Amino acid sequence: MLDYVVQLTKDATQITPQHHERLRCVGFDDTAILQITLIAAWFNYINRVADALGVGR
Repeated sequence: MLDYVVQLTKDATQITPQHHERLRCVGFDDTAILQITLIAAWFNYINRVADALGVGR
């Protein structure tokens, strides 16, 4: 899961069906994969917004 999230964060365009298959092989179903993706993407989004606005500086 963490390898998937790192790839999503670094370059989501490089995620392939094989990434999803690896997650399925360790017990994640499609709903869990969707939740992992949404949560990681949201955190990436909100952190970029906060960085751009200088939140926490």
